[in-house]
Amino acid sequence: MDDWPQTAEALMRSRFAAFKVGDAEWVRATWHESTRPTDLDLTDNPTWRGLQIIDVVDGGPEDDTGIVEFRATYLDSGAIGVLHERSRFIKDGGRWFYIDGQIEP
Repeated sequence: MDDWPQTAEALMRSRFAAFKVGDAEWVRATWHESTRPTDLDLTDNPTWRGLQIIDVVDGGPEDDTGIVEFRATYLDSGAIGVLHERSRFIKDGGRWFYIDGQIEP
């Protein structure tokens, strides 16, 4: 059985969980090869706290592309921050991958 996330939103949630625990291997594995960084160091990441999904456009099991807009809260040097991003996803070889994201104000 393939436990790869079946929707763009599910992949986004799994990537957030990976960032939260510093699992760079999963973050890289779920990043599409066309935009994937060659190296990823998560040791200096902030402490990720919560994820709020704002909007989802397509990205279902039958789609080939999707967009997930989210807000992720974090602590960095004692200060609370929010990352607001619209992330693009693509299905390649039957699996969803993160392409890139646009930071929102």
